[in-house]
Amino acid sequence: PEMDGLEVCKRLRTQKDTPIIMITAKGEIYDKVTGLDIGADDYIVKPFEIEELLARSRALIRRYSDENVSDTNVVE
Repeated sequence: PEMDGLEVCKRLRTQKDTPIIMITAKGEIYDKVTGLDIGADDYIVKPFEIEELLARSRALIRRYSDENVSDTNVVE
C-alpha cells in the first residue's frame, strides 16, 4: 500500500468529519492510543465478532447523527 491506516485516518480527519473505525491486527496499547489520538472514533483488534463491529457501528452512527441534528436544528 502507498500509506498505512494511520496516514489514511490523518488525511480523512483533515478533509472531513467522517466517522472512522480502525480495524487492525495491532492490539498493543500504544497502537490503540495512537490510532485514537490520530483521529479514529473507535478501534477494533482482529479477530473480532461481527456483532461487536455492528454494535460499534450503530453507536458511532448514533453519535454522528445526534451531532448533525443538534448542529442544524435550533430551538428558540
